[in-house]
Amino acid sequence: MSDNETDAVQYRPSPNGITTITLTRKLYDTFLNYEADDSQKVCVFYGLHGTFCAGADLHAVADDSLTDVAHLGPVRGRYIAPMGPSRMQLRKPAICAVSVYALAVGLELSLLGDMRVAEDDAVFGVFCRRFGGSLIDGGTVRLSAIVGLGRAMDMILTGRAMGAPQALSLGLANSLVQKGKAFEEAMTIAEQLLNFPQLCMNKDRQSAYYATF
Repeated sequence: MSDNETDAVQYRPSPNGITTITLTRKLYDTFLNYEADDSQKVCVFYGLHGTFCAGADLHAVADDSLTDVAHLGPVRGRYIAPMGPSRMQLRKPAICAVSVYALAVGLELSLLGDMRVAEDDAVFGVFCRRFGGSLIDGGTVRLSAIVGLGRAMDMILTGRAMGAPQALSLGLANSLVQKGKAFEEAMTIAEQLLNFPQLCMNKDRQSAYYATF
C-alpha cells in the first residue's frame, strides 16, 4: 500500500473529546481535499487524544451567529453544515475508527463512514437528547438506514448509551477490536479495499447508497 492511495484523516478534538465549529470547518475542507484527489482511494477517519468525538461545544452551538448557514458561508462553492462534513455523500470509501466515544455529533460523524471499526470499550449515543440538542447533520437519516427505524428510535428518543458489543450486534459497528487497535484494523480493511478494481467497487457502493437514500 503506497502513501498516496490511503488517506488517514486525523480528527483533532480537544483533549476531552469535544469538537468546535472551527474544527469541523477544517474537517470539512479536509474531506473536500480527499474527494478532489484522485490518487487517494480510501479514507480512514479517526480521532486523536484517544477519543473519536464526544460531541460538540454546546456553548458554541447555542450561539446562533456561529451555526447560521449564512455566517458559515460557502467552502469552495459548497455550503458547509453546522457540524462540518457529516452531511456529505462521499464518492469514495471512508472507514471510521471509533475509540472511547461517538456521541451526538460524534455519532453523526461516525455515520459518515461506510464502515465503523469500534474498540471494545467504545460508547455510541445521542447524548444531546439530555441537553435539548437535535441531530442536525444527517444522523436521523443515516442511523435509521443502518440499524433500522425501531432501533434508531430507541437511541434517538432515550439518548441512552450503547456499548460497542451491542453496536456490533445491531450493525452500527462492523467489527470490534481491543482498545487501541481500531486505527490499525481500519487500515487493514483499507488495504483490502485497495486490492480490488476501484471502478466497479465504487459503482456498487454508489448504487447501494442510491437505493438506500
